[in-house]
Amino acid sequence: MNPSPTDATQEPLIELKDVAKVYKLEEVEVRALDGVDLVMQRGEYSALIGPSGSGKSTLMNTLGCLDRPTRGSYKLAGVEVVNMAADVRARIRNKQIGFVFQNFNLLARTSALENVELPMLYGEGLTSRQRRDRAKELLGLVGLGDRLDHHPGQLSGGQQQRVAIARALSTQPSILMGDEPTGNLDSRTSREVIELFRQLNESRNLTVILVTHDLGVARNAKRNIVLRDGKIIADTFDHDLAAATLKASSEL
Repeated sequence: MNPSPTDATQEPLIELKDVAKVYKLEEVEVRALDGVDLVMQRGEYSALIGPSGSGKSTLMNTLGCLDRPTRGSYKLAGVEVVNMAADVRARIRNKQIGFVFQNFNLLARTSALENVELPMLYGEGLTSRQRRDRAKELLGLVGLGDRLDHHPGQLSGGQQQRVAIARALSTQPSILMGDEPTGNLDSRTSREVIELFRQLNESRNLTVILVTHDLGVARNAKRNIVLRDGKIIADTFDHDLAAATLKASSEL
């Protein structure tokens, strides 16, 4: 099911084996993930797609070290993370993974520059000048070099999401994750933001993983991973095949 890696000798960036996540709601047991196997190489651009309740958000939370699976193995850059203490996982998350959310999650009373600087306060021991310089560079990268001092309320939705992307890049992660990153944007702005993800993937060899219900967004990813009932039912570089599999599964 998994696409073949471009270089079989390369150590995977992400490797899941038999991963399950089980929640107990009173007397009911919910298998949010059910025996998931997944391999991703550095520099891939993947979309996780599926209906509500399919497990795609749970899979992203697992890949992002936000949640610990009930069973299975998750190796990130060759290191097993499942059994790590929460504080160790948090340090890995801060260093290796940047997150972009549907609702932007920016601090309302803080400038764009200060929002981008914030994650760096908890990381590498950078000086104030170094943090500021990197934040300026990243805001310039996402096309907001002239909006450094603007607060979120002074920015459009698309501009706020660009600030969020710059913030996600501030710790120089190897993985950029987006959870429905275009969900609150109009179609034109959505296309601009998705184009930015593509550019970051190609220019920086950044691994990009998006959760989306929008097949138009998924089409821009190079790899589509379709989930249903906690299982991967398609994993392909052929978007049309992924869309057909999703449609067929919804008719069952």
